[in-house]
Order: sequence, then structure tokens, then C-alpha cells
Amino acid sequence: MIPSLIKYLQTPVQTNRNLLADLSDDNRGLPILTDSPCHHTEGCTLCAEECVASAIVLQQDREPHVTLDLGACIACGRCTDVCPTGTITVSRSTRRAVTRRDDLVLKSGDIVPVPVLASKSPFRNSMVVRYVSTGDNATDMEVGACQNPIFDVGRFGIQFTASPRFADALLIGGPVPLAMQQPLRLCLDAMAEPKVVIAVGTQAITGGLLRGRYARANGVTTVVEPDVWIPGNPPHPWLIIHGLLLAMGNPLVITP
Repeated sequence: MIPSLIKYLQTPVQTNRNLLADLSDDNRGLPILTDSPCHHTEGCTLCAEECVASAIVLQQDREPHVTLDLGACIACGRCTDVCPTGTITVSRSTRRAVTRRDDLVLKSGDIVPVPVLASKSPFRNSMVVRYVSTGDNATDMEVGACQNPIFDVGRFGIQFTASPRFADALLIGGPVPLAMQQPLRLCLDAMAEPKVVIAVGTQAITGGLLRGRYARANGVTTVVEPDVWIPGNPPHPWLIIHGLLLAMGNPLVITP
């Protein structure tokens, strides 16, 4: 008994106390657009050519600009590797979840929107989450990591449940193919009001590389319009926790 207690007291705390910390250099972050002038007016189309997800559009309207859709981005890093002007670069921030789908569509020169909290969220102090995976194992693993001792999502009052009848929030991962659309509707209908829907990961937002294929895996909007969107393929646990806190209206979302 005594030796076990001594060993326990000598074991360092594993929980990461640096909340919503920026990603380390060995983690590939999501791309972001800067105000650095793009050379696509001079014939440079490297980023769009390298983007296998068709998330980058080069436009030459009144003012030439680059549009980057984080909802379709698979975070492969090819665009940032080939961009010669630094117009597209890597962001290490884990505060990338948004409450509007349009805020995931970035335009060169624009300011990245700051998340806006719901002033009267009924889940400000606690939230019970039902996670439904529709076919994205990588995101499944990251959602699971949110619950481990390192990230410890429970310290924010967030708990996961297996039953939608006890859930406040429906967290959806995967591209939502045709075979999963009806089960997802049934799960949503089983939840009591008020409730919030969260799309986690590129595949859940747009279907990712699977969109437009025979399985009709085009993301959650085929069934429901999410209240919170979490980009990433797959999202880092801090990205997921940021989205959950945003759904709760937790001030940690906007407090450095």
C-alpha cells in the first residue's frame, strides 16, 4: 500500500495544462492565407494544381485573389510546400472551429474571423456528447484521444454518452454515406431539445475526397445543418475540444 502511494505521488501529472496550445513543429497544421501578394496573375498556379481536394480557387475578378476552403482541405501540406510567395502558409493554431460554414472559406487578404460565443448557451457549464462515426477511423481516434488523461476533455464539463436520449450535442464524423443517413436522422430525432450539432473533420463537412461519388458521401449537410464546424483531416484533439467549447459558449474559446 505505502510503496504504491509513494509511486503514485512521484508520478508527474500527464494532463496538458496549456489549454488549446498551438501545434508543435512535428504536427502538420491547417493552411492559412496571408496578405502576401500572389503571383497567379503572372501564370503561377502551383497551389491549385497540387491541391487534390480542389480546395483552392484562383480568381481574377476586380482584384485577383486566392480562395481556400478549409471545409474541403485535407491538410496534405502540398500547397504550402510549393507556394513561392508565402500567400499560403501553415497555421499552428488549434482555434479553428467556427459557427458559420462561410467562415471556413478564406480569401487572401481577409482577416481570419474570431469565433463568436453564443450569449445564452444552455450548455455553458456542462455538455453531454453523443459521437456518431459514419466512416472516418482517423477522426474516431482523435475524438477518443480527447478523452485520455493528456487532453482530459472531462475537466471542461464535457462527457460522452452512448445514448442519444441523454445527449445535448451530436458530434458527427465521417462523410455520411447513403447507408448512414437514415441512422443519423434517427439518432438526431432521439435527442431532446435544446441540442447542438457539430461536424468534425473534412469528411464530415464536405465528404472530403469521397464527395460526389456513388455512395453519396457528401458530408453532414445531406441530413442536418451543423451549428459548429471543426476543420482538419483528421482534426487534432485540441481542434476538436475547441469546437466543443465553442458549442458550449465557453469563454476559453476566445481567451488566450
